Amino acid sequence: MNRTQSFFRNKVVMVTGASSGIGQELAWQLGQAGAKLTLAARRKELLENLAQRIAATGKTKPLVTRCDVAQEGDLQTAVAETVRQWGKLDVAIANAGFGVVGPLKKLSLEDYRRQFETNVFGVLRTIYAALPEIEKNKGNIAIVGSVSGWTASPGASPYAMSKFAVRALANSIAPELRLSGVTVTLISPGFVASEIRRVDNQGKLHEEAKEPIASWLVMPTEKATRQILRAIAKGKREAIITGHGKALVILERFLPWMLRAAGRKMAAGRGGYRAEPKSLRKIEEDES
Repeated sequence: MNRTQSFFRNKVVMVTGASSGIGQELAWQLGQAGAKLTLAARRKELLENLAQRIAATGKTKPLVTRCDVAQEGDLQTAVAETVRQWGKLDVAIANAGFGVVGPLKKLSLEDYRRQFETNVFGVLRTIYAALPEIEKNKGNIAIVGSVSGWTASPGASPYAMSKFAVRALANSIAPELRLSGVTVTLISPGFVASEIRRVDNQGKLHEEAKEPIASWLVMPTEKATRQILRAIAKGKREAIITGHGKALVILERFLPWMLRAAGRKMAAGRGGYRAEPKSLRKIEEDES
Protein backbone atom coordinates (compact mmCIF):
# COMPACT_ATOMS: atom_id res chain seq x y z
CA MET A 1 0.00 0.00 0.00
CA ASN A 2 1.45 3.39 -1.02
CA ARG A 3 1.40 6.59 1.04
CA THR A 4 -1.71 7.95 -0.67
CA GLN A 5 -3.68 4.76 -0.03
CA SER A 6 -2.47 4.71 3.57
CA PHE A 7 -3.65 8.27 4.05
CA PHE A 8 -7.20 7.51 2.88
CA ARG A 9 -7.56 4.07 4.45
CA ASN A 10 -10.54 4.08 6.87
CA LYS A 11 -11.10 7.79 6.35
CA VAL A 12 -14.67 8.91 5.68
CA VAL A 13 -14.77 10.80 2.38
CA MET A 14 -17.70 12.57 0.70
CA VAL A 15 -17.42 13.20 -3.05
CA THR A 16 -19.88 15.45 -4.88
CA GLY A 17 -20.45 14.96 -8.59
CA ALA A 18 -19.49 11.30 -8.15
CA SER A 19 -21.70 9.89 -10.91
CA SER A 20 -19.24 10.40 -13.79
CA GLY A 21 -15.82 11.57 -14.91
CA ILE A 22 -13.31 12.63 -12.29
CA GLY A 23 -15.83 12.22 -9.47
CA GLN A 24 -16.57 8.63 -10.44
CA GLU A 25 -12.88 7.75 -10.69
CA LEU A 26 -12.18 9.47 -7.37
CA ALA A 27 -14.81 7.25 -5.77
CA TRP A 28 -13.38 4.12 -7.39
CA GLN A 29 -9.78 4.77 -6.36
CA LEU A 30 -10.79 5.87 -2.87
CA GLY A 31 -12.85 2.70 -2.52
CA GLN A 32 -9.85 0.59 -3.48
CA ALA A 33 -7.76 2.45 -0.91
CA GLY A 34 -10.19 1.41 1.82
CA ALA A 35 -11.96 4.73 2.39
CA LYS A 36 -15.52 4.81 3.69
CA LEU A 37 -17.41 6.71 1.05
CA THR A 38 -20.43 8.91 0.60
CA LEU A 39 -21.24 9.38 -3.08
CA ALA A 40 -23.36 12.44 -3.87
CA ALA A 41 -24.79 13.49 -7.24
CA ARG A 42 -28.08 14.12 -9.04
CA ARG A 43 -28.11 10.81 -10.95
CA LYS A 44 -28.67 8.37 -8.13
CA GLU A 45 -28.96 5.32 -10.36
CA LEU A 46 -25.40 5.83 -11.61
CA LEU A 47 -24.21 6.18 -8.03
CA GLU A 48 -25.92 2.92 -7.09
CA ASN A 49 -24.20 1.10 -9.94
CA LEU A 50 -20.84 2.53 -8.89
CA ALA A 51 -21.42 1.58 -5.25
CA GLN A 52 -22.22 -1.98 -6.31
CA ARG A 53 -19.00 -2.16 -8.37
CA ILE A 54 -16.93 -0.97 -5.43
CA ALA A 55 -18.63 -3.40 -3.05
CA ALA A 56 -18.08 -6.28 -5.50
CA THR A 57 -14.30 -5.88 -5.05
CA GLY A 58 -14.69 -6.76 -1.40
CA LYS A 59 -14.62 -3.19 -0.14
CA THR A 60 -17.23 -1.54 2.08
CA LYS A 61 -20.24 -0.47 0.06
CA PRO A 62 -20.43 3.32 -0.21
CA LEU A 63 -23.36 5.34 1.04
CA VAL A 64 -25.33 6.81 -1.86
CA THR A 65 -27.30 10.04 -1.60
CA ARG A 66 -29.05 12.03 -4.31
CA CYS A 67 -27.70 15.56 -4.07
CA ASP A 68 -27.94 18.67 -6.23
CA VAL A 69 -25.32 21.17 -5.06
CA ALA A 70 -27.45 23.99 -6.49
CA GLN A 71 -30.34 23.15 -4.16
CA GLU A 72 -30.53 24.44 -0.60
CA GLY A 73 -30.52 21.70 2.01
CA ASP A 74 -29.25 18.82 -0.14
CA LEU A 75 -25.69 19.00 1.15
CA GLN A 76 -26.74 19.32 4.79
CA THR A 77 -28.76 16.14 4.28
CA ALA A 78 -25.79 14.39 2.64
CA VAL A 79 -23.50 15.29 5.54
CA ALA A 80 -26.09 14.24 8.12
CA GLU A 81 -26.53 10.88 6.39
CA THR A 82 -22.75 10.48 6.25
CA VAL A 83 -22.35 11.02 9.99
CA ARG A 84 -25.29 8.75 10.72
CA GLN A 85 -23.80 5.99 8.55
CA TRP A 86 -20.07 6.33 9.27
CA GLY A 87 -19.95 8.31 12.52
CA LYS A 88 -17.76 11.12 11.19
CA LEU A 89 -16.51 12.98 8.10
CA ASP A 90 -12.79 13.38 7.42
CA VAL A 91 -12.56 14.62 3.83
CA ALA A 92 -14.97 16.53 1.58
CA ILE A 93 -14.21 16.77 -2.14
CA ALA A 94 -16.23 19.50 -3.86
CA ASN A 95 -16.10 18.14 -7.40
CA ALA A 96 -19.55 18.84 -8.90
CA GLY A 97 -19.55 21.32 -11.78
CA PHE A 98 -20.24 21.96 -15.46
CA GLY A 99 -19.40 24.56 -18.12
CA VAL A 100 -21.46 27.31 -19.78
CA VAL A 101 -19.82 28.53 -22.99
CA GLY A 102 -20.68 30.93 -25.79
CA PRO A 103 -20.08 34.53 -26.89
CA LEU A 104 -21.02 37.33 -24.50
CA LYS A 105 -23.69 38.68 -26.88
CA LYS A 106 -25.45 35.31 -27.05
CA LEU A 107 -25.45 34.71 -23.30
CA SER A 108 -27.75 36.18 -20.67
CA LEU A 109 -27.42 37.06 -17.00
CA GLU A 110 -29.33 33.87 -16.28
CA ASP A 111 -26.61 31.84 -18.00
CA TYR A 112 -24.01 33.37 -15.70
CA ARG A 113 -26.20 32.89 -12.63
CA ARG A 114 -26.76 29.23 -13.50
CA GLN A 115 -23.02 28.72 -13.91
CA PHE A 116 -22.20 30.33 -10.57
CA GLU A 117 -25.03 28.52 -8.77
CA THR A 118 -23.33 25.18 -9.36
CA ASN A 119 -19.63 25.97 -9.75
CA VAL A 120 -19.29 28.61 -7.03
CA PHE A 121 -22.23 28.50 -4.66
CA GLY A 122 -22.33 24.71 -4.95
CA VAL A 123 -18.74 24.65 -3.66
CA LEU A 124 -19.65 27.04 -0.85
CA ARG A 125 -22.67 24.92 0.10
CA THR A 126 -20.41 21.88 0.25
CA ILE A 127 -17.90 23.65 2.48
CA TYR A 128 -20.49 25.13 4.84
CA ALA A 129 -22.28 21.80 5.21
CA ALA A 130 -19.12 19.74 5.76
CA LEU A 131 -16.94 22.14 7.74
CA PRO A 132 -18.30 21.51 11.27
CA GLU A 133 -17.59 17.78 10.94
CA ILE A 134 -14.28 18.30 9.13
CA GLU A 135 -13.07 20.59 11.92
CA LYS A 136 -13.78 17.93 14.54
CA ASN A 137 -11.31 15.61 12.84
CA LYS A 138 -8.85 18.26 11.56
CA GLY A 139 -9.56 16.90 8.12
CA ASN A 140 -9.34 17.99 4.51
CA ILE A 141 -11.40 19.98 2.03
CA ALA A 142 -10.55 19.60 -1.66
CA ILE A 143 -12.00 21.97 -4.25
CA VAL A 144 -11.94 20.98 -7.92
CA GLY A 145 -11.28 24.15 -9.89
CA SER A 146 -9.65 24.37 -13.32
CA VAL A 147 -6.71 25.80 -15.22
CA SER A 148 -9.47 28.11 -16.53
CA GLY A 149 -9.20 29.73 -13.11
CA TRP A 150 -5.77 30.96 -14.17
CA THR A 151 -6.30 31.89 -17.80
CA ALA A 152 -9.56 32.65 -19.63
CA SER A 153 -10.25 31.92 -23.28
CA PRO A 154 -12.71 33.66 -25.65
CA GLY A 155 -16.19 32.18 -25.54
CA ALA A 156 -15.85 30.68 -22.07
CA SER A 157 -16.41 33.70 -19.82
CA PRO A 158 -19.04 32.13 -17.50
CA TYR A 159 -16.94 29.03 -16.86
CA ALA A 160 -13.68 30.95 -16.48
CA MET A 161 -15.30 33.47 -14.14
CA SER A 162 -16.61 30.67 -11.94
CA LYS A 163 -13.19 29.00 -11.75
CA PHE A 164 -11.38 32.29 -11.06
CA ALA A 165 -13.84 32.76 -8.19
CA VAL A 166 -13.18 29.27 -6.87
CA ARG A 167 -9.42 29.83 -6.94
CA ALA A 168 -9.85 33.10 -5.05
CA LEU A 169 -12.04 31.31 -2.52
CA ALA A 170 -9.46 28.57 -1.96
CA ASN A 171 -6.61 31.07 -1.61
CA SER A 172 -8.59 33.09 0.92
CA ILE A 173 -9.93 30.32 3.14
CA ALA A 174 -6.88 28.03 3.18
CA PRO A 175 -4.97 30.11 5.77
CA GLU A 176 -8.19 30.82 7.71
CA LEU A 177 -9.14 27.17 8.07
CA ARG A 178 -5.56 26.10 8.73
CA LEU A 179 -5.91 27.80 12.12
CA SER A 180 -8.50 25.17 13.08
CA GLY A 181 -6.48 22.29 11.65
CA VAL A 182 -8.33 21.98 8.32
CA THR A 183 -6.27 21.59 5.15
CA VAL A 184 -7.65 23.06 1.90
CA THR A 185 -6.38 21.80 -1.45
CA LEU A 186 -7.32 23.40 -4.77
CA ILE A 187 -7.24 21.04 -7.75
CA SER A 188 -6.76 22.81 -11.10
CA PRO A 189 -7.01 20.33 -13.99
CA GLY A 190 -6.48 21.01 -17.66
CA PHE A 191 -8.19 18.70 -20.17
CA VAL A 192 -9.09 15.43 -18.46
CA ALA A 193 -11.29 12.71 -19.96
CA SER A 194 -14.83 13.34 -18.65
CA GLU A 195 -18.37 14.20 -19.70
CA ILE A 196 -18.04 17.94 -19.12
CA ARG A 197 -17.45 18.80 -22.78
CA ARG A 198 -20.59 16.86 -23.76
CA VAL A 199 -22.84 18.77 -21.35
CA ASP A 200 -24.75 21.74 -22.77
CA ASN A 201 -25.32 25.15 -21.21
CA GLN A 202 -28.40 23.87 -19.39
CA GLY A 203 -26.39 21.11 -17.71
CA LYS A 204 -27.85 18.37 -19.92
CA LEU A 205 -25.58 15.52 -21.04
CA HIS A 206 -25.53 14.61 -24.73
CA GLU A 207 -24.13 11.10 -25.03
CA GLU A 208 -23.86 11.41 -28.82
CA ALA A 209 -21.62 14.48 -28.78
CA LYS A 210 -18.01 13.91 -29.76
CA GLU A 211 -14.99 14.93 -27.71
CA PRO A 212 -13.91 18.30 -29.22
CA ILE A 213 -10.37 18.22 -27.80
CA ALA A 214 -7.54 16.37 -29.55
CA SER A 215 -6.94 13.05 -27.81
CA TRP A 216 -3.24 13.74 -27.24
CA LEU A 217 -4.16 16.73 -25.05
CA VAL A 218 -6.63 14.83 -22.86
CA MET A 219 -5.21 13.12 -19.78
CA PRO A 220 -6.79 9.75 -18.86
CA THR A 221 -9.10 10.07 -15.88
CA GLU A 222 -7.27 7.36 -13.93
CA LYS A 223 -3.93 9.17 -14.16
CA ALA A 224 -5.41 12.56 -13.27
CA THR A 225 -7.22 11.07 -10.29
CA ARG A 226 -4.04 9.51 -8.91
CA GLN A 227 -2.41 12.94 -9.03
CA ILE A 228 -5.44 14.55 -7.37
CA LEU A 229 -5.50 12.08 -4.48
CA ARG A 230 -1.74 12.37 -4.02
CA ALA A 231 -2.05 16.15 -3.74
CA ILE A 232 -4.81 15.88 -1.14
CA ALA A 233 -2.87 13.32 0.88
CA LYS A 234 0.21 15.57 0.86
CA GLY A 235 -1.85 18.57 1.92
CA LYS A 236 -0.82 20.69 -1.07
CA ARG A 237 -2.33 24.18 -1.38
CA GLU A 238 -2.86 23.70 -5.13
CA ALA A 239 -2.15 21.02 -7.71
CA ILE A 240 -2.08 21.79 -11.44
CA ILE A 241 -3.10 18.62 -13.27
CA THR A 242 -1.86 17.87 -16.84
CA GLY A 243 1.34 19.04 -18.54
CA HIS A 244 -0.41 21.53 -20.80
CA GLY A 245 -2.20 22.93 -17.76
CA LYS A 246 1.11 23.58 -16.03
CA ALA A 247 2.46 25.21 -19.19
CA LEU A 248 -0.53 27.55 -19.43
CA VAL A 249 -0.17 28.60 -15.81
CA ILE A 250 3.53 29.33 -16.33
CA LEU A 251 2.70 31.44 -19.39
CA GLU A 252 -0.02 33.30 -17.51
CA ARG A 253 2.36 34.10 -14.67
CA PHE A 254 5.49 35.03 -16.63
CA LEU A 255 4.51 35.66 -20.28
CA PRO A 256 0.86 36.77 -20.18
CA TRP A 257 1.17 38.76 -23.41
CA MET A 258 1.58 35.49 -25.32
CA LEU A 259 -1.77 34.21 -24.06
CA ARG A 260 -3.45 37.55 -24.81
CA ALA A 261 -2.15 37.40 -28.39
CA ALA A 262 -3.34 33.80 -28.73
CA GLY A 263 -6.75 34.83 -27.39
CA ARG A 264 -7.09 37.58 -29.99
CA LYS A 265 -6.26 35.13 -32.76
CA MET A 266 -8.69 32.57 -31.35
CA ALA A 267 -11.49 35.13 -31.16
CA ALA A 268 -10.84 36.36 -34.70
CA GLY A 269 -10.68 32.84 -36.10
CA ARG A 270 -13.87 31.66 -34.43
CA GLY A 271 -16.13 34.62 -34.91
CA GLY A 272 -15.25 36.14 -31.57
CA TYR A 273 -15.78 33.20 -29.25
CA ARG A 274 -15.00 29.61 -28.43
CA ALA A 275 -18.08 27.83 -29.74
CA GLU A 276 -19.54 24.65 -28.35
CA PRO A 277 -18.45 21.52 -30.25
CA LYS A 278 -20.19 21.25 -33.63
CA SER A 279 -21.51 17.81 -32.70
CA LEU A 280 -23.15 19.22 -29.56
CA ARG A 281 -24.63 22.22 -31.40
CA LYS A 282 -26.06 19.89 -34.06
CA ILE A 283 -27.76 17.75 -31.42
CA GLU A 284 -29.28 20.82 -29.77
CA GLU A 285 -30.54 22.10 -33.13
CA ASP A 286 -32.16 18.75 -33.88
CA GLU A 287 -33.89 18.77 -30.48
CA SER A 288 -35.20 22.34 -30.81
